[in-house]
Amino acid sequence: MRKTLALVLASALTAASLAGCGGKTETETTANATTAAPADSGETTAATENKEAETKAPEAQAETFEPATVRVAYMPNMGSASLAVTAREAGFFDEMGLTVELVEFQGGPAEIAAMASGDIDISQIGHGAHALCAEGEAVIFQIDCTSLADAVMGNKDKGVNTIADLKGKKVAATSGTSAEIILNLALKQEGMTTDDLEVVEMDANGIVTAMISGNVDACATWSPGTMTIEQALGDKTAWLATNQDYVNEVTFPSSYITTQKYADENREVLVRFTRALQKAADYRSSNIEEVAGWVAKQCEVDGDTMLATVGEGNWTITSDFLAKSLEDGTIQKYYENQQQVFIDGGRLTDKVDVTKYVLFDVMKEANEANKK
Repeated sequence: MRKTLALVLASALTAASLAGCGGKTETETTANATTAAPADSGETTAATENKEAETKAPEAQAETFEPATVRVAYMPNMGSASLAVTAREAGFFDEMGLTVELVEFQGGPAEIAAMASGDIDISQIGHGAHALCAEGEAVIFQIDCTSLADAVMGNKDKGVNTIADLKGKKVAATSGTSAEIILNLALKQEGMTTDDLEVVEMDANGIVTAMISGNVDACATWSPGTMTIEQALGDKTAWLATNQDYVNEVTFPSSYITTQKYADENREVLVRFTRALQKAADYRSSNIEEVAGWVAKQCEVDGDTMLATVGEGNWTITSDFLAKSLEDGTIQKYYENQQQVFIDGGRLTDKVDVTKYVLFDVMKEANEANKK
């Protein structure tokens, strides 16, 4: 019995000695392997393999593009400049591999002329210049916003307090602009036409100077010039008509346009540019005060003056709204209603299929690409 006990003790001591030297029994090795995953973790071998596969999966690569430079015309106000300036300042043009050169103009017709000559690739236009698109001089590829920025203003010291008072008065205006459309609508409501006035053709800067100096009695113009005029005239300012007065009759969309030639030859760049604009529309909708500061700096206008104009545009045409409105025909209806204003006012004589000059497919392609 003692001999047997001695043998057992000897065996135990030998095993302990081996363990102390770093050796492992099969039981110890299995136990250590088991503790590699927490007990009761519930992970199966397949789950573990899936996790490892996910860890090893390559990260989604950022899109890369061939660099391109685009020359873009804008007018110095929130309605015209805000989308492109936002796309630049927020880095959306950079994301699309685009270098954008912004060039200031005083009106849409001049922008379209610059595109025709090849000096400009893309322009942002207000309502009035869309008639030129219907006439085949340019194509629309992205809606920007709907405008509330235009106004007919009078100087009370000149005896102008109502639209009716404009009869025989000297009125400054820029032909082919949305402000001229507001003037025509207001006159029509009073049973008048521009033949009842002395209309003086001026650009936006000239109108501001003429109103402040008293060289004209009234004007049809847009912000921020309207704000500058009001600040200068003070209580003498008479607000005679604005877009808001006709919002139930017609929508006044502002848009980005180019020539058919440029659209045909630069489709891929145009879609990238449109993608940047749509991203910018989302940012602008949620950060309008910040955007106003950017635009003020771009246009070299006082920040408070530009901030005061943010209510003169409808900034709700976001990417989600656009997707839905392209699908249900709302955006197309905007342009059809706009064209009817031109026809009713005698600016256009015949109705034109808007799909001939509005590239809805570019808007849609850009929208879908951004949502991937």
